[in-house]
Amino acid sequence: MTTVKEREKIQQQFQERMNEDELLNCMRCGFCLPTCPTYIESGFQESHSPRGRIALMKAVVDGLIEPDEDVERSLNMCLGCRACEPVCPSGVRYGHLLEEARDIIAQNKKHPLFVRIIRKMVFNGLFPHQNRMRMLTALLGFYQRSGLQSLVRRLGILNILPKHLATMEKVLPNVPTWKEMNDRPQHLAPEETKKRRVAFFTGCLMDTMFMETNDATMKLLQLAGCEIVIPPGQTCCGALHGHSGEKNDAKELAKRNIEAFEQLNVDYIITNAGGCGAFLIEYDHLLKDDPHWAERAKAFTAKIKDISAILVEMEFHKKGLSLPEQIVTYQDSCHLRNVMKTAHEPRLLLQSIEGVEFREMKDADRCCGSAGIYNIVQPDMSMQILDYKMEQVKKTKATTIVTANPGCLLQMKLGIEREGLSEHVRAVHIVDFLLEAVKASQQQTNNQIQKKTG
Repeated sequence: MTTVKEREKIQQQFQERMNEDELLNCMRCGFCLPTCPTYIESGFQESHSPRGRIALMKAVVDGLIEPDEDVERSLNMCLGCRACEPVCPSGVRYGHLLEEARDIIAQNKKHPLFVRIIRKMVFNGLFPHQNRMRMLTALLGFYQRSGLQSLVRRLGILNILPKHLATMEKVLPNVPTWKEMNDRPQHLAPEETKKRRVAFFTGCLMDTMFMETNDATMKLLQLAGCEIVIPPGQTCCGALHGHSGEKNDAKELAKRNIEAFEQLNVDYIITNAGGCGAFLIEYDHLLKDDPHWAERAKAFTAKIKDISAILVEMEFHKKGLSLPEQIVTYQDSCHLRNVMKTAHEPRLLLQSIEGVEFREMKDADRCCGSAGIYNIVQPDMSMQILDYKMEQVKKTKATTIVTANPGCLLQMKLGIEREGLSEHVRAVHIVDFLLEAVKASQQQTNNQIQKKTG
């Protein structure tokens, strides 16, 4: 519960910091309503729609209502998927309004001691420090490889957790060893004629828990003709901080990343996680009021490009790849589609693989319910959204679900487990799928050569 003093301070900050012009841009037309998962899944509650949330923000700014628990609950229920933005005729940047409002509340509300400790550990003690991320991942690896995981499952210890968290433990990837995580490249030459010089944003989770996907990404870039630079000074993108009311910390991380990349003389900065890419590409907005960093941020964001976009630019889809016959569907990463405007390229790459029957699922562009840590802090709504998503997956009869973001990947794997489909359906990141096609095609070529020379 917020105190009267806290509510007064929050209201004052709303009046000082919220962009009133942006709030007024909302015409209340309702075009956003059919795109909003929480509005639909809540039974069409206006307070759980973008239009409704903007109305609440404006009412707080105008002093018509207090920023009470109901307002905070409405803002926290939002996935932040930003599906409302592409359909808005006024071009309202709803995501920016949401992040500002959440930051104001988080910075002016006194959380319980336990919550403060957890937030401090996660936002300040863990994600900005890659060595600590590696250490935590190494502990998870020990849990997986030592037999402890089997023991825990056998004894039913996971049953004390909420069902969705217990299931999530089953779908975590097999993580790399401490040695593997610390033996990372800083420069890679192209395997074919050099066509581009790029930098690779490795991310924090992506270069630890999902390190194999990062390795696959770099391999594809090499095959496409890219020289790759991986600056060791890079850090967490800051998305989790920015979406959770820790905007100042997000700004500091942004500055560290800009410094790490700005002197590299590269054509692009490549990302392979939709959530990270969408936050990186908006560093110019995050730092727009800082005279020392604003222009540097613009130069940085101008070079951000998703892996699927550069592969299409390099005509990777014309390589004639093939795989054993399978039905594939694609689940959009919300931020990759709605912020980075990248939706055609992943589909083109998938459709170019011989043996792949691509089937578009209904509402592929609707959020899967992962949304960073949303599936942990808002489990009921997250699972409700996931259940709808899995209904659409089953209608495609797909055997492979491809996505482009680690959170989406885990969420789809969670959905597969919840629906009992794990024997027939899998979920995979698009770069891992493409590398499978490369290896299968190479093996097919080798077999043909052996037959001719045998």
